[in-house]
Amino acid sequence: MKAVVRVGGKQYVVAEKESLLVDRLPDGTKELSLEPLMVFDGDKVTVGSPLVSGMKIIAKVIEDEVKGDKLRVIRYKSKKRVHKVNGHRQKYSRIEIGPIKK
Repeated sequence: MKAVVRVGGKQYVVAEKESLLVDRLPDGTKELSLEPLMVFDGDKVTVGSPLVSGMKIIAKVIEDEVKGDKLRVIRYKSKKRVHKVNGHRQKYSRIEIGPIKK
């Protein structure tokens, strides 16, 4: 069984016991209660308006802060001797999806 859930303004397709990186959650968050937008159960698809009623997904926070890959942001103007290089690493939280309950 798979479901589409919304975490932090973004939508993810999740399955049970799956690990997922989402934008960093507030400090002290141990569990999330998610309501699915859409549920796939074999050939049967249930679409919510906007949420599927009666379904609930519990997710546990495994790691609070995980750093993503480093990005280099470059500003450059040719023939002007102007360039500036900045780096950025996005912070994520790793969650594990629990059972999809009815």
